[in-house]
Amino acid sequence: MPWSNQSGGGGGPWGGGGNGGPWGQGPRPSGPQGSPPDLEDILRRGQDRLKHVLPGGGRSTPFFIGLAILLLLVLWTFKAIYTVQPDELGVESRFGVPKAEIAEPGLHFHWWPIETVQIVNTAEKLISIGSDNSGSSGLMLTGDQNIVDVKFSVAFEISNPKQYLFDVESPDDMVHQVAESAMREVVGRRPAQDIFRDDRQGIADGVRNIIQATLDSYKAGVKINAISIEDAAPPHEVADAFDEVQRAEQDEDRFVEEANQYSNKKLGQARGDAAQIREGAAAYKNRVVQDAEGEAQRFTSVYDEYVKAPGVTRERLYLETLEKILKDSNKVIVEPGSGPGILPYLQLPALQAKKPAPAAAPAPSAPPKTGASSATTENK
Repeated sequence: MPWSNQSGGGGGPWGGGGNGGPWGQGPRPSGPQGSPPDLEDILRRGQDRLKHVLPGGGRSTPFFIGLAILLLLVLWTFKAIYTVQPDELGVESRFGVPKAEIAEPGLHFHWWPIETVQIVNTAEKLISIGSDNSGSSGLMLTGDQNIVDVKFSVAFEISNPKQYLFDVESPDDMVHQVAESAMREVVGRRPAQDIFRDDRQGIADGVRNIIQATLDSYKAGVKINAISIEDAAPPHEVADAFDEVQRAEQDEDRFVEEANQYSNKKLGQARGDAAQIREGAAAYKNRVVQDAEGEAQRFTSVYDEYVKAPGVTRERLYLETLEKILKDSNKVIVEPGSGPGILPYLQLPALQAKKPAPAAAPAPSAPPKTGASSATTENK
């Protein structure tokens, strides 16, 4: 064989003599020449060598075995006992199948490595969605064919940790995708003015209901707490045009408000004037009625007196009537026997020109010397 050609006379590939093999000296056959080596003899000599290597000549082997077992026990205990913090919940699984029990906050034990545990944080999480977050575009098409750039956030918490861990893959990414899809759906049914300022809360409530219904159908184990629309603005390319429209709408609202104020003012004045006229008419009515009632009562009293003494009453009425007629007229009294040559006649233009003021007492005029004088002749 090739091994017998090496220097040293057949030492094999390791250069040993005889049948040394890789350990320098091979086992000596106990049987006839060419029989296989004894396996028990090989194991016994290996144990002897190990005893020489270990301290104490092999007498400390039980100690090291016990120490190794103790270390393994400590490691297993460390893996088998786990702690759940106050804001956490744990889900144990046996051979990858989740158990029905949910580990509440506290100290727990499970049979590792047969059983494993996954701990989730139940505190509220916040996901921001929009053009400034994670490369996600917030540009959305509204119901009136306008484009708005919406930035909003979703606050959610884990309601069922078993569904959150085992029923869906990447639940946080699913919440992000479902929220963006729901916002696009709601904004696509509304005019741009609603998302800008008119009905943001209504849009947020609609988005929240759609997200929750979708995640419940997926059994994601997630509860949506709130939807907050942080900003809604037109794209930068048309922002100036939208600002002009907003200013025009504000001016329109201001003009309408001013017109309403003017209308209310005029209407109030008209109502006040109408009320004043009604009050004046009612007062005039009362006064006229009272005057008429007074005249009627006076007439009735005069009539009663007339019935008692008709002659005296007629004379009194006659004198009172003459007094009313003649008290403001110019009178010329001509006594009988004043002499001839007096021609009494009435010259109306002269009397009209010489008529005194109503407040002044009438003065008697002298008898006319010519026919140009005017007088009222009254024989007494």
